[in-house]
Amino acid sequence: MSNQKIILITGCSSGIGAALALEFHSRGHWVYATARRVEALAELKAKGLRTLALDVNDAASMASALAAVQGETGHLDILINNAGYGQFGAVMDTDLADLREQFETNVFAPVVLTRAALPLLRKSAAACIANMGSISGVVTTPFAGVYCASKAALHALSDAMRMELAPMGLHVVTIQPGGIASNFGATGAAHVKLPEGSLYAPIARFVLGRAKASQRGATPVEAFTREVVDHLLRADPAPVCRTGAQSTRLPLLKRWLPIRMLDRKLQKRFGLDQLQ
Repeated sequence: MSNQKIILITGCSSGIGAALALEFHSRGHWVYATARRVEALAELKAKGLRTLALDVNDAASMASALAAVQGETGHLDILINNAGYGQFGAVMDTDLADLREQFETNVFAPVVLTRAALPLLRKSAAACIANMGSISGVVTTPFAGVYCASKAALHALSDAMRMELAPMGLHVVTIQPGGIASNFGATGAAHVKLPEGSLYAPIARFVLGRAKASQRGATPVEAFTREVVDHLLRADPAPVCRTGAQSTRLPLLKRWLPIRMLDRKLQKRFGLDQLQ
């Protein structure tokens, strides 16, 4: 197809990444679906997508994947920094290593990969960089402070990148999903911090439940990806793509409710009113 785009997406082993890869592929675009373990991409490869091993926290892995793109296509039209995960639990229960790990993957990796991919992106007539933020980066909730902070930081970096790369003809879009039906909750449950002796042990069920909170009433991933792909394929995509359950309501609450009133609502929602 004459308007075929060359697209690289990180974090495609499941969930949103895999769904985005399939949606772009179904529209006839050339998709590189990537993940840390290439064997996790077997189903996508069987459907005709190109697959590459790409660990966003490994410089050599990034260089190898981008070299493969360079060798096959010589340029890149769309880079989607989707790889990431959620760290849950109280901020005071999170140690320095966990803080660093969350920021390494969710914040630093998108910047490092974009910088490495810049030569390929600049060879495109109209390149786009999409960073997968979250509505959690707009509205902070209890027991997700570290994850929320990582997404807020990514939003800020995306804003700066958008302004700084515009003179080079590159678009930068921040995707801010609300609740999207995926394996995010199950994955997040493996990253809940509730150490022995935690001050929040009496309300442990609320701490543990925070990881799966976004899955209640979640938007089907197929509907989400159709809207995101439509957005990214525009000639001049808007700077922010906000879609999915609660993606409109929560920012409105943040904007219009007094801070202490919103605090109380969220404290009650996550059991903090029961803690003495």
